Amino acid sequence: MKKSGLILCTTLLFTAPSFAAYERNKAVPVQQVLFGEVRSVRNITEQELVQDKANGWKTFGGALLGGVIGNQFGGGSGRTAATILGSVIGGSIAHNKQQISHYNEYHLVELMIKVENGEQFMVVQDVDSQMRFNTGDDVRLVYLSDNTVRVDKSY
Repeated sequence: MKKSGLILCTTLLFTAPSFAAYERNKAVPVQQVLFGEVRSVRNITEQELVQDKANGWKTFGGALLGGVIGNQFGGGSGRTAATILGSVIGGSIAHNKQQISHYNEYHLVELMIKVENGEQFMVVQDVDSQMRFNTGDDVRLVYLSDNTVRVDKSY
């Protein structure tokens, strides 16, 4: 009993970012619904580092532009050296300018829920500004056919 709750909690904790795409107004098949009461609520955040995926193209563009500018100087083998040096410098400058990464921050809520048969489940899901949970709220655990669980207030 406790083992299944722990497995559910662990699974949901590591798959939480996938819930960010949940659409509340979308019809989906339901496998099971359990009713219970919220025992505790904890708001948490999860950060994900995102690298700029266009970095390679920007570096290539910088090298190309640097090569074109370097090709304007010198003559013969000096022009070739200036073109190569311009490409290296242009690519390096563009690459260093684009070494920017940022964080996406997911706002999650951790709910400890005691269902009608006495079992307790911990669910981590994305925060929905339209549905704030408090201790003592009556809720339903909706098990969806894609092996995810969603908690909603029970009305």
